[in-house]
Amino acid sequence: MAVVQKLRCRVERIVDIGERVYIVDLKPERIFPRFRPGQFLHLALDDYDASGFWPESRVFSIASSRSERDWVRIAYSVKGRFTSRMEKELMEGRQVWIKLPYGEFFVADNSDVVLFAGGTGITAFTAFVDTLTPEIKHHVYLAYGVRLGNLLIYRDMIERRAQEVPNFHVSYFVEDETSGNMLSQDSIRPPRRGRLSAAALWTDICDPREAIFYLSGPPLMLKTLSKELGDLGIHAERIKIDAWE
Repeated sequence: MAVVQKLRCRVERIVDIGERVYIVDLKPERIFPRFRPGQFLHLALDDYDASGFWPESRVFSIASSRSERDWVRIAYSVKGRFTSRMEKELMEGRQVWIKLPYGEFFVADNSDVVLFAGGTGITAFTAFVDTLTPEIKHHVYLAYGVRLGNLLIYRDMIERRAQEVPNFHVSYFVEDETSGNMLSQDSIRPPRRGRLSAAALWTDICDPREAIFYLSGPPLMLKTLSKELGDLGIHAERIKIDAWE
């Protein structure tokens, strides 16, 4: 198990995606520790004193590639008090603290896998997707759902992998029809209209009852998809959940 490290970081870049969703790039004070795709970090806005307690923090999936050792990326949507503080206080050049790596939400590479990502829950899978190569033997299915088409963050990286890796299959779900129509005009694969659904993806999966299912996103999505998969005959041990809220 990797040793947890505490690092001071400088905020290098903030990207406002819209709808109070942000991508944040952080520059750590020293080389970034190795981590496994799917792991997360704790981010603290207040200063940390090694002689005292770790300040208030929140967990975020590590969204950057594991090959990157001099910067780290997270994404967040504003949903509570801490993320509201982030929206108000974070600015380029500011110092923050992180501690990492944590978590055991690892995607297996010895069977077909189905990844369900809702909103910024995609960040639990980006490091894994970024490692995919054309040589993978098993199928990887990504079902990525958002409210609005412009919130499909990391779509460029996902599309690059989909073009390069034959066994990587991508489906987008966009709830808002107007947003979906706008996205379909410039997307390689137009999104499906409506909420993320196991039933909508079911016929795309070669052998769904032999696959492992990974779910990351808002609590309601996790609950709904877990029940839907159970109703479709998927045993609980084949459903892995990243409860990030």
